[in-house]
Amino acid sequence: MILSDTLLRETRLRFPSFNEGRIEITPIEKGGSARKFYRIQFSPGHSIVLLKYNDDAAENTRYVEIAEFLVESGIRAPKIYFHDPAEGLIWLEDLGESDLWSYRDEKWEARRPLYQNALAEVKKLHRLPAHEPAAIRLQLAAQFDAGLYLWEQHYFFENCLGRYFGMSETDLHSLGELAALRQIADRLAGFARVLVHRDFQSQNVIIRDGAAYLIDFQGMRPGLAEYDVASLLYDPYVRLRPEERSELVEFYLVGGETRRADFIEKLKLCAMQRLMQALGAYGYLGLVRGNKSFLDHIPAALHSLGEVTAEIPGLDSLGQMLRRLRAA
Repeated sequence: MILSDTLLRETRLRFPSFNEGRIEITPIEKGGSARKFYRIQFSPGHSIVLLKYNDDAAENTRYVEIAEFLVESGIRAPKIYFHDPAEGLIWLEDLGESDLWSYRDEKWEARRPLYQNALAEVKKLHRLPAHEPAAIRLQLAAQFDAGLYLWEQHYFFENCLGRYFGMSETDLHSLGELAALRQIADRLAGFARVLVHRDFQSQNVIIRDGAAYLIDFQGMRPGLAEYDVASLLYDPYVRLRPEERSELVEFYLVGGETRRADFIEKLKLCAMQRLMQALGAYGYLGLVRGNKSFLDHIPAALHSLGEVTAEIPGLDSLGQMLRRLRAA
């Protein structure tokens, strides 16, 4: 395989101490990214991960910068060993294969500390300054403003309701023009922002020796902490019971200054936004990119979106439509 030969040659060049003996390269199949990940095994218990990208060099350069920034800030993330932008190659620490998602069938008593550890880690990020680009030396992605929240809503309408469910343009336009949706976007955009992961779900948290590590953080930007918390607590990949969500909310709030009622209100709005974004992504990745496995997650995400929107004033017509889709 030409690609494997290239990767092997480039790896041996940068890790000369491992030139002796056999090196095994195994593809890591995960996620919907166009980037390719490979596990490079030098010997039992000694491996690294190689990331190969072909496009969006800015995003992948940002990945390296953010990883280094997180490690420098005391937040657990993979260490970067080498980055070759000319070849589109990044060698990074291998954190193992156990993500939070892989514990989904364990009893809550076993999963609770893992979720708490993940929340504690992302909370470190939320407590860092959001508006000091000189200090963090990053060119972050576009921050969460009203425009980005509206984009998430329309991404859902276009790729999930339209592309997947075949809803008419007239019905899509009617739902998209709901005044409450614009008001939610404006309201969320009006709150003070912190640094957020942006895709903080169970498959983007690696568990190693009981400790949580953040991965796939290239979308990091200024936003709301509640968005990250909602991404984990309303994760379509792992359904949490209401009482489990409540436990995790209480854990996250310990030692903070946010009033519980204010946090819960923003959490529901952020959960709506996050689920819309996820549903839009599932439709796009499944039908445009051809990765049909993402379509399997639409029912769970749609169910959660229905539950969340039922508690938000002004979204009755959207809620009725979601109930019809779920019934069908």
